[in-house]
Amino acid sequence: MSRIGNTFRALKAQEKTALIPFITAGDPDPELTVPILHALVAAGADIIEMGVPFSDPMADGPTIQRASERALHYGVGLKDVLAMVAEFRGTNTTTPIVLMGYANPIERMGYAAFAAQAAAAGVDGVLTVDIPPEECIGLADALAAYSIDMIFLLSPTTPASRIKLVAQRASGFVYYVSLKGVTGSANLDLDEVASHIPVIRERCGMPVGVGFGIRDAATAHSIAQFADAVVIGSRIVQEIESSPREQLVDNLSRFVRSIRVAMDTK
Repeated sequence: MSRIGNTFRALKAQEKTALIPFITAGDPDPELTVPILHALVAAGADIIEMGVPFSDPMADGPTIQRASERALHYGVGLKDVLAMVAEFRGTNTTTPIVLMGYANPIERMGYAAFAAQAAAAGVDGVLTVDIPPEECIGLADALAAYSIDMIFLLSPTTPASRIKLVAQRASGFVYYVSLKGVTGSANLDLDEVASHIPVIRERCGMPVGVGFGIRDAATAHSIAQFADAVVIGSRIVQEIESSPREQLVDNLSRFVRSIRVAMDTK
């Protein structure tokens, strides 16, 4: 079983929900990424999602777009992201890392080369927004050769036929986009989200993480009551964006710890 599978199994035994914070690798600058990763773990993160900087995102809202722009200013690319994961693995061999990004950088490297280098660095899962399940076989096979989970997005408008296909191709967990819109959008309907999760879990047979629109401890607490994981991205990136460099890690740790405490409160 992968690190992701082991993490969800251990959390289920403890009756806990996974906390998955998102950061963009290289934001606000490359030197801070690995210290941020370690701080997130110390604050209670169970899995970390790292965005691969990309110039033309389609699912990311303005906050995460700006994070990519800051990282790209330093020339951070896919190889640099893998190097950051490898550095993190020098002292942390247990916390799963999921790369989230777009097809272009991976296709430029080549599926086989990417999978081999990702495995060597210590990557556990890959979510590529613009590689749908109908077109994923090449990448899925390359990742499967190294036991790297391929993770897909599902949304409120995903038809049953697509959920069935995702169930056949996905591993690790599935990521439910809780609202119609890009990352950081508002207007989250908790009752509607709660009604979808049991259906998706049953059809996919794996844990379901919920993200997009989760911005505070109260919402994270509510989502944790019915989801297997809570994913927080834009709000964390906002903390990075607004914090003075010398206070960034402490501010981020404080915020993530508040989310962890809220999620664990019954």
